[in-house]
Amino acid sequence: MSKKTAQDHSICRNRRATHRFEILERIECGIALQGTEVKSLREGAVSLEEAYARIERDEVWLIGCHIAPYTHGHSRIHDTLRRRKLLLHARQIRKLKPMLDRRGLTLLPLRLYFNDRGIAKIVLALAQGKKVADKRQALKQREHQREMERATRRRR
Repeated sequence: MSKKTAQDHSICRNRRATHRFEILERIECGIALQGTEVKSLREGAVSLEEAYARIERDEVWLIGCHIAPYTHGHSRIHDTLRRRKLLLHARQIRKLKPMLDRRGLTLLPLRLYFNDRGIAKIVLALAQGKKVADKRQALKQREHQREMERATRRRR
């Protein structure tokens, strides 16, 4: 028997998050969606750019995630910017709560995807904002790495 190869069923990524924030920890969780939202996700009509997560009354909510209306939808179309509940275990929420109370930490969505069973999942990141100097340092480091790769390719 051969193992199934892991496929990337990504719907959307938050590319700016890794530039603006330092990622401390990643958490995978489910997301509660309405029927037309799932269909819109399958079309790829979603944006995580301005989204963030917040813990309220021991529940985690995704705020600011834009899921466009389903193109072939009916009269009961979902609200594009509605708050969506994220599905985490209580012990995970209890672990996150004191970390978020610390100054400067936030929960950001990094990636939205369908798992192998077709269930929508979201990867959250516990993140801390980068300072301008940190961003510049990361850019310099990336540029230095590219220069090294170019040099090694020229030698071959």
